Amino acid sequence: MSALVQVMGVQAFKESKSPGKSATMPVTDSAQAWLRLVATVLLSTIGGVGMWSVVVALPAVQSDFGIPRGEAALPFMLAMLGLAAGGVAMGRLLDRVGILGPVSLGAVTLGLGYVAAASARGPMIFALAHAVIGFGSSATFGPLMADISEWFVRRRGVAVTLCSAGNYFAGALWPPIVQHAIASYGWRAAYAAIGPLCGTAMLMIAFAALRRHAPIASGIASGPRVVSAGTLGLSPGALQTVLAIASVCCCVAMSMPQVHIVAYCGDLGYGVARGADMLALMMAFGIVGRILSGVIVDRVGGLRTLMLGSALQGIALLMYLFFDGLFSLYAISALFGLFQGGIVPSYAIIVREYFPAKEAGTRVGIVLMASLLGMALGGWMSGYIFDATGSYQAAFVNGIAWNAVNATIVLWLLYRRRSRVAFA
Repeated sequence: MSALVQVMGVQAFKESKSPGKSATMPVTDSAQAWLRLVATVLLSTIGGVGMWSVVVALPAVQSDFGIPRGEAALPFMLAMLGLAAGGVAMGRLLDRVGILGPVSLGAVTLGLGYVAAASARGPMIFALAHAVIGFGSSATFGPLMADISEWFVRRRGVAVTLCSAGNYFAGALWPPIVQHAIASYGWRAAYAAIGPLCGTAMLMIAFAALRRHAPIASGIASGPRVVSAGTLGLSPGALQTVLAIASVCCCVAMSMPQVHIVAYCGDLGYGVARGADMLALMMAFGIVGRILSGVIVDRVGGLRTLMLGSALQGIALLMYLFFDGLFSLYAISALFGLFQGGIVPSYAIIVREYFPAKEAGTRVGIVLMASLLGMALGGWMSGYIFDATGSYQAAFVNGIAWNAVNATIVLWLLYRRRSRVAFA
């Protein structure tokens, strides 16, 4: 990583010193845009630790503080709320000052949050510290997706989904690392190391690679799919609200396996290490799903890609109800990651298709805030249902129901789009 940072820093220095290049705006879909994409994926992978570390730490923290499962899931809920609030705040900061502002603020906040969590003497302080961690991590999610969308035209779908895949790279990378660190040194020592290391790495990459502003949009729009919000017969505010509601519903469903698979495996007698492996496998296949969805979205658009992901996610959730063998759980977790990998970035693409580019940071932040609220609600709700029923079966049914609402909303939007096109 240090070698890449050095290369990026030298390139940025040369550009700043070259009179010819300083007067020339960067070009979309260029080698420079792809290099920036590499940097954003690295940032998203590093900053994504704030979403996944608490999932692995949940059993150890529950045991250390002696609290029930529902209360132990509260830190994840607050981390998602921090991500949600931070997504909107960081999006507005992006629209005003550029990407360096939110990434720098996020790096510092992430480090401070982990240090606070490591020193917490009670479950409530630990949970509140995760709201700070989530706020810091938010800088490496929506703002990076909105920023990189301005650097691509022909390959915007692939670029945005690759950027968002950094979150899944984090999900594949961090659970085994955090689990090993907790097993070897304890969760407090693990947390105390994660924050400063990740925050420093984020600052190094950001200042080396992200100092240039996005290219000025050319006369070419973002592809043949670009339309206005009026295409669906809805005002911009109404469409934003509908997308937000759909995002909440799909992510309530999505959170059940992602948040509770580690604890679920422990309850089944397979051990939390197996659960951490399944989570990593889920995220690894989520990366594949996100990349594939990027190819699909460049061909058929955001709404159709979202509908495909929603339908397949529902099928995977249904499979959890009928199979709980060790091999079956590995296979279903892989399928779940593959099927739902492209859902969240599809919302960012839909925003770029139906709203002006100058509003991208804020509007993507709002939709992703809704998705994170759904993750927070779903993670807490599943823990509460487990405490009330003594098993996760009802929690899986709850997730399937929320997923069905999401699919209904997306189908309605597709129907409105087809109707408007038919009468145009």
